[in-house]
Amino acid sequence: MLSARGLVKRYGQVTAIDGADFDLMPDEVLAVIGDNGAGKTSLIKALTGALVPDAGEIRLNGEPIRFAGPQDARARGIETVYQDLAVAPSMDIASNMFLGREIRRRGVLGSVFRLLDRKTMREQAAAHLASLKVGIGSLTQPVETLSGGQRQAVAVARAAAWARSVVVMDEPTAALGVKESGQVLDLIRRIRDSGVPVILISHNMPHVFEIADRVHVHRLGRREAVIKPSEYSMAEVVAIMTGALSVSPDGGTVVADSDAASAAGVHAS
Repeated sequence: MLSARGLVKRYGQVTAIDGADFDLMPDEVLAVIGDNGAGKTSLIKALTGALVPDAGEIRLNGEPIRFAGPQDARARGIETVYQDLAVAPSMDIASNMFLGREIRRRGVLGSVFRLLDRKTMREQAAAHLASLKVGIGSLTQPVETLSGGQRQAVAVARAAAWARSVVVMDEPTAALGVKESGQVLDLIRRIRDSGVPVILISHNMPHVFEIADRVHVHRLGRREAVIKPSEYSMAEVVAIMTGALSVSPDGGTVVADSDAASAAGVHAS
């Protein structure tokens, strides 16, 4: 669905992306993990139009593309749920679902007086939330009255409603409790099952192993490995992420730093 080859992004003497590759398959949840400073945020920004790489190629459905900004990515059906959610707390749920895509009334009321068709927006917002089995009392209540999990659900549902190609989620469970995190993970599964692949950026390894079909390990500005959670232990994946282990072409692991690997309690396979 979405791929990249040889992406490079430099800020003066600092190289944020160093020849990174990326591959997202249809109908999957791909987790992107990496230590702080690994460059995964810069990689995702390049894939969603928030920054323009200095070199490399991005392809969507096999077609070379170049985003000049986030609006270009959104026009191509790539939606992002940011860690801060990017919701307007004082506005109601339906207004947040259509933020930046408001529907105007027909005729003069919409074209001249620019009045919004709030009834239609509420009906469509309710349908989107129902399709994802998101239970919220009233669409007219301000987002600031919702719990953290409900706010996250609104942001996720908004992305799913408009995404045709990819949904990107940046630490969607970072500030949530156990129950609310479980609800968000269920939402991610439903989005994947609806036919839209999901890129999940997360530091929460149990959540990654619970929901990801594959894991993209990012280190030092480039892709270190892509693994399946069913084939590796959590300790091994953390060791790959930190450079203690590296993945061989046949899928096994090679000790890259014996002291670090020993401290982590992992061995080559």
